[in-house]
This record gives sequence, structure tokens and C-alpha cells, in this order.
Amino acid sequence: MPLLATVAYRGETVACLEQGGSYYPITTLARAAGRALAGTQLMDLFSNWSRSADDLQALSAQCNAAHALPTDGVQVLAPLLYPGKILCAGANYFDHLAEMGMPGAKKEDQRLFFFMKPPRNAVVGSGPTVHMPIGTQAFDWEVELAIVIGKSARNVTVESALQHVAFYTVAIDFSARDHNRAPETFYKLDWVAGKANDTCCPLGPRLVPASAIADPQNLGLKLWVNGVLKQDGRSSDMIFSVAEQIATASRIMTLDPGDVLLTGTPAGVGAPKKTFLEVGDQVDAEIEGIGRLSVTIQPAR
Repeated sequence: MPLLATVAYRGETVACLEQGGSYYPITTLARAAGRALAGTQLMDLFSNWSRSADDLQALSAQCNAAHALPTDGVQVLAPLLYPGKILCAGANYFDHLAEMGMPGAKKEDQRLFFFMKPPRNAVVGSGPTVHMPIGTQAFDWEVELAIVIGKSARNVTVESALQHVAFYTVAIDFSARDHNRAPETFYKLDWVAGKANDTCCPLGPRLVPASAIADPQNLGLKLWVNGVLKQDGRSSDMIFSVAEQIATASRIMTLDPGDVLLTGTPAGVGAPKKTFLEVGDQVDAEIEGIGRLSVTIQPAR
């Protein structure tokens, strides 16, 4: 299965196969191969993922210089425009729990919980794409491994859960920490105000097929702010594994093809040291075997 990406080229959004740093429009490749695709965007392909997977594998043989987009005219966007749902696992690394005030936490004492981000409003790609939430004074970062569902999942077992994953990608969960807290209310937290802001879920730079990731529980995750390393962890430190997250989420709701699940972040976020982002800061997030996603913080709008 090839790498997938979405780019802007000559004012159009183009779904591509990515090989060797070059981008090949899937519509161009399909014409060359005499194949009819389910649609022109990557999200369209999830309407019948088993067939699309076969199509994309066949199209990878058509990638040659004649079909590549000029590299100087391409802007890389978020690869999936737009997911059906974005589910995010909260507080799912042991070292992150420790830095947030819960050292020595045990798995049996934890409960896996999720919050959601609005796909069309939150998802952006690389570049000067992320805007400060209005009024925040505590804008924080979190690098996360994101999975993309390929096959519908409802009440699946942990043992079979990874069979429902089509791709992995890099995500940054940006948070307005001050808006997240609501001590004067009965519930004490406001997940929508803190986590569901526009442009606060960068994804990318590509979709890496699940078959290319031997073990999602053994990946390095790093994040830099203005070139300074802030987060440096491994997915092996997750409290609940990727498979456990899929199984749990699928008992709450059906996970549909094209849905995205963010799986938590390691230690190194800004909140414990009260070190937060400012306009103009550059944030680089990298996951082993997937790539680097770089964004620059813009003023609120």
C-alpha cells in the first residue's frame, strides 16, 4: 500500500500517492491505468475501502516522472479532508499523568476517556495554519499518534481491533488550557472550550499504511517549539494501547471508515511549567516511521 497525501496545486485540492518525495495525482494515475475510482479526494475512497485499497496498490505501479506534480508548485495540506469523526484519548501516557500531578498511576486505577474535535473546523495541514483560540492565555501543545479507520468497527475485540486500521499519521492536539478548566461549575472541566477550537488539530504530512507500521506500540514521538525539544517519548508508554482504544471506542459508537482517533501524548507539554505558545512560534511534531508535521502559530481570528 502506498503513502497518501493531499496537496494544493494551481488552486485545486489534489489527492495523491507519495513516492520518493514526489506527488502523483490519483486521478491521473487512474486514467493511465484505466481504472474508475470512488471519487477524487482521499475521503471518497473510504466509501469502499477494500476496493480502494486494491485500486491504490495497482496505481502505485503507474508512478513515474510523467505523472508527478512539479515540486515547486505543491503545498502539502492535511491528508484527510475531512474525517467523519475525530476522537481523542485523554491522559493516556503514564509520564504525562505524572507531569500533570499523578505520579505512580496504575492502569487498573485509570479509565480510558475520549473527547472530540470538529473535523471541518479543527483539521489543518502544515504551514502558518494554526490560529490562537480567542482569548486564551495558555495555548499548549501535544504530539499524538493518529489512526485512520479503514473498516467499520462496532463492539470489536482488542485482539481484532488493529484489523480496522487503514493508516497512521501525525497529529498535534492544541489546547486552550485556561478555557478547559471551569472550577466554578459542577463539572469542573469544559472539553469543548479547551479542545474543540478551530485549526487546533493539525494532521499530516501523509497517511502511512498500517502494513508499514510493524508495531504501533513501539514508535518514537517528538515535538519541538522554536527548535527546542519539548516532548520525547514512545508509544510503548501508553496506558491503554491503540487496540484497547479502538475496542473501547467501538463499544460507545460505531467507528466508520475515515474516522480518526488521536491516541494520547507523552510528557513534555507546557502546562506543568506554565510555558505556553505565542503568535509566531513554530511547532514541529515527528513520529518515527511517519514523518514531521510543522506549523506556525497565527493570531486569533
